[in-house]
Amino acid sequence: MATASLPRLNSATVPPRSLLHRRTVAETGIVHLGLGNFHRAHQAVYTASALEGSDGPWGILGVASRSARVADALRAQDFRYSVVEIAPEGSRVVVPAVHTGALVAAHRPEAVVDAIAAPGTRIVSLTVTEHGYTFSPRTGHLDLDHEDVRADLRGDTPPRTVIGQIARGLQHRLRRHATPVTVLSCDNLAGNGTQTARLVHEFAAALPGTEGDDLADWLDHAVTYPNTMVDRIVPATTDAYRTAVADRLGLHDDVPVPAEPFTMWVLEDRFAAGRPAWEHGGALFTDDVEPYELLKLRLLNGTHSLIAYLGALDGRATIPDAVAQPFVADAARRVLHDDYLPSLTVPDGIDLDAYVAQLFERWGNSALGHRTRQVGSDGSVKLRQRVPEPALGHLRAGRTPHHLALTVAAYLCCMAPPPGFDAGPQAAAMADPARSDLRKTAERTTSVRDFVAAVIDGGLLGDRLPEHPVFTDRVAELIGVLTRHGTAAAAADAAEAADSEPPPAA
Repeated sequence: MATASLPRLNSATVPPRSLLHRRTVAETGIVHLGLGNFHRAHQAVYTASALEGSDGPWGILGVASRSARVADALRAQDFRYSVVEIAPEGSRVVVPAVHTGALVAAHRPEAVVDAIAAPGTRIVSLTVTEHGYTFSPRTGHLDLDHEDVRADLRGDTPPRTVIGQIARGLQHRLRRHATPVTVLSCDNLAGNGTQTARLVHEFAAALPGTEGDDLADWLDHAVTYPNTMVDRIVPATTDAYRTAVADRLGLHDDVPVPAEPFTMWVLEDRFAAGRPAWEHGGALFTDDVEPYELLKLRLLNGTHSLIAYLGALDGRATIPDAVAQPFVADAARRVLHDDYLPSLTVPDGIDLDAYVAQLFERWGNSALGHRTRQVGSDGSVKLRQRVPEPALGHLRAGRTPHHLALTVAAYLCCMAPPPGFDAGPQAAAMADPARSDLRKTAERTTSVRDFVAAVIDGGLLGDRLPEHPVFTDRVAELIGVLTRHGTAAAAADAAEAADSEPPPAA
């Protein structure tokens, strides 16, 4: 179907039965940085459900970083777009309708700062992926050597980094009216609220002269940073999803968002200026997000990474196709049960067997077709959040976490394939800020062991794994097996070695 020839989805054409929020949202209360698919299928959907149950000033001003495609399309569609919830048994199309505007930070940086500073803004939320926080992977602190961070600190141009935008916006807020506000990270970072708070404070502390002193004092008592856990698989938009909307609604939507039916949001209830009633959409509020966060970051995200890297190296374009391979599914179960699960406490009320079974159902959702190249992108930041702590726990107990080593080995083969090894098109298509440096490291080292040592000693996975050369050795060995004998052989090698290890600590 030529969907572009159909009437466009907008406020006049959208079928009422598809709307998640039927009343016009006139007042902006949330400025959201990161106008990508995840935000529009997650936080926006929860906000629409909240407004169905309890009205309030919670319209969302969406801010894209550089690309104007989504912002332009939303403006053309009266800020309406569809979420296509896809499962093997069928699909459902809904329209959240809670955005009040759309900006592109690269085009109107001053407007972004002004929006954060506006007295009606009560929440500044963000989904900018892990590397959007401009922290050093080695230290976890604000990267003061980053060119854009330095420019934002000088203040001679509008801020370009997300942390700079938030900090400068809060600085303007303090100077104009000093109204409290909440900064809400919705990214896959351990302790995401705590980390965001630290980075904003570090930015304030690095401001020249005494410029940051008043800001730092105000941040301490007027701004809150709740920790959150977010969970929903949201692939990239393709024409297939535009066709799905056209088939269901008879309308053309230029920017539909595909998503799995499953969704979860766990938050600390620490909001300085109120919040939407997100519990109406199923959000869970708790005093302790960390158990949910680790459950998701390690069991879902960590295992997802291994599936993506093994799948890509095996020539599999999608996660469902990858996990359908018996050796990938076995490796996924082993890393989940043997390496990740002993490193966390399962939250009360979570049926672990049911949760794990649901994870494999989600990964196997062939109707959704999440791509390995998408899941595998930005591994240099993602793996830093997922691998080191569990690995260190096992290593200190005298056990080698073979499937965590396999995760790192497969990642490095995707990013910097050894000479003569073809990682394939899916691995080549993965975006990663460290790819160039990893390839340079590979070129200047004379052996796989030296390459892995240089990467781990260089802080890709933090600063404590170099204390355990057995892990470096194991990663190098698995790269050798993978490049000489293939992905299935490397998975079998990891499984055989894991079976000979002492059982994981309870």
